[in-house]
Amino acid sequence: MTSGITPQSDGTAGIDLAGRTAMVTGAGSGIGRACAQALASAGAQVHVVDLDAEAAKSVAEEIGGHPHVVDLSRSELIEGLPADIDILVNNAGLQHVAPLTAFPPERFELLQKVMVHAPFLLLRQVLPHMSARGWGRIVNISSVHGLRASAFKAGYVTAKHALEGLSKVAALEGAPHGITSNCVNPGYVRTPLVEQQIAAQAAAHGIGPDQVIDEVLLNRSAIKRLIEPQEVAAIAVWLCGPHTGYITGASLPVDGGWSAA
Repeated sequence: MTSGITPQSDGTAGIDLAGRTAMVTGAGSGIGRACAQALASAGAQVHVVDLDAEAAKSVAEEIGGHPHVVDLSRSELIEGLPADIDILVNNAGLQHVAPLTAFPPERFELLQKVMVHAPFLLLRQVLPHMSARGWGRIVNISSVHGLRASAFKAGYVTAKHALEGLSKVAALEGAPHGITSNCVNPGYVRTPLVEQQIAAQAAAHGIGPDQVIDEVLLNRSAIKRLIEPQEVAAIAVWLCGPHTGYITGASLPVDGGWSAA
């Protein structure tokens, strides 16, 4: 099923983030872009971080934010990002599908750098500012693959499981300073990354895109549709709101019932 939904709101109703500064990685498209838009709509100043210069600049211009073109696999470039951040959304990610025996080691390493090492470095950088202010929100865009495994996705599944652990440590260390850290765990979201997977699967199996979605991607989901990026972003913003200060160290499945089975 390719038909999605149009959320009735961006999830920011009743949430006032005026005076807060946010940073979203991988904010040039997909979930990251939706998070940047939603945070800006709630009043936050948003730093838009992406490898794609044009995408970063476009989103930043759209929301009145600040673009940063950074390759998150390069540790020395992360040091140049601002540290005075109140809300950190670790979203940047990439995928590679291959059997373990054929998985390129350099590709495996790249996934860990972008999805584990970069969030670790960013946490080291922003936590002192959050602690000094007595308030901070860390939202890690994980995946149902942070809770479950799928064959042929060793790099991605390993990285997302590691991000879950990192998030929990940040929750424990941040709690005395008014900082929460949580993971959001979506299933398949309608993003450019997933659209590429759909096209690749369709070509590999000689079937149509709708059949890939129904029979491959949504096979384990009780709700038979892709998730929209705005739905994930709404949960990210909700975690920054006034009624979620006691939620920390959690993983919130947004997977249409995948992990319930």
